[in-house]
Amino acid sequence: QVQVVESGGGLVQTGGSLRLSCTASGLTFGDLSMGWFRQAPGKEREWVSCISRIRVTYYAESVKGRFTISRDNDARTLWLQMNSLKPEDTAMYYCAAHTAASYYYCSASGSNYSYWGQGTQVTVTP
Repeated sequence: QVQVVESGGGLVQTGGSLRLSCTASGLTFGDLSMGWFRQAPGKEREWVSCISRIRVTYYAESVKGRFTISRDNDARTLWLQMNSLKPEDTAMYYCAAHTAASYYYCSASGSNYSYWGQGTQVTVTP
């Protein structure tokens, strides 16, 4: 049984930092490309970042330079370090996993991810 579980969300002031974690079980972690997505109330789901099987990273323009995605295959864990947070970063953040053929690329499209976590809420106050 595949399980994807996020943690680490919370309430933070503008300019603060949070670190989200995601674990995936029931799959060979090293075969996975992993992504972070977010959805704010009344808005569509938005891609944030992804990391390929060989740790090539990609970021949405809105978070580039502030967020860092990383993974540890031995620990079966994905992280999203979020710095310089802004109120517009407020959203439910979702971790997603996909058994990927490509070592280098990962997808910014949610439809390409097979497994999703339940989400963790990030709220940034002004």
